[in-house]
Amino acid sequence: MPTVLIVDDDPKLLKMLRRTLAYEGFHVFSATNGNEALTEVQAHRPDVVVLDWLMPGLDGIGVVERLRAAGDKTLILMLTARDAVESRVEGLETGADDYLVKPFAPAELLARVHALLRRPAVTGKDEALTYAGLHLDPLTRETRRGNRPFDLTSKEFELLRYFLRHPRQVLSREQILQEVWGYDFGGDDNVLEVYVGYLRKKSEAGGEARLIQTVRGVGYVLREDG
Repeated sequence: MPTVLIVDDDPKLLKMLRRTLAYEGFHVFSATNGNEALTEVQAHRPDVVVLDWLMPGLDGIGVVERLRAAGDKTLILMLTARDAVESRVEGLETGADDYLVKPFAPAELLARVHALLRRPAVTGKDEALTYAGLHLDPLTRETRRGNRPFDLTSKEFELLRYFLRHPRQVLSREQILQEVWGYDFGGDDNVLEVYVGYLRKKSEAGGEARLIQTVRGVGYVLREDG
């Protein structure tokens, strides 16, 4: 039976989420603040944490940062009223696995939790990848274009690795979101566009030719021009 930890300082929402998840067969624990959340994670080792962003004291972002800094890979679904692209990027870049904007339907939350639990393990995750002078090494976390190294954030790194694992293959926006983030944004691909922009800026900073090409109406492809 999968275990879910719900963290929210709203007692009504907390009660609703507990009832919804328990009815679906999940073993449910709860916490009302960030410090309690950290204690519950250590005590119960949940499969998924449903975590509110805005809480007094240690907020959801602080909880994610502490868990990830300690090497904890627990799946995290962030709940928040912030729906701006920048906020989504911040939450995901900190280490959350999914992001759900309030208000939401209980059915959508359940679908997201199930999707996280179905997420397949990445194969070949330690394999160094190279295409057209673009190099990425998962073991050392090094990336470079030719002899020029450049730094990537964790989500930028995962996105570039996905492109490098599928060179010359046209990838749809939905496919990329599903494989890199493990879910989609309900048709909103602005976050993906933001991250592609970050990768292009860093991989082309030395004046190199563009490798991540836009395929209009479809998505992107890692390919040399000509």
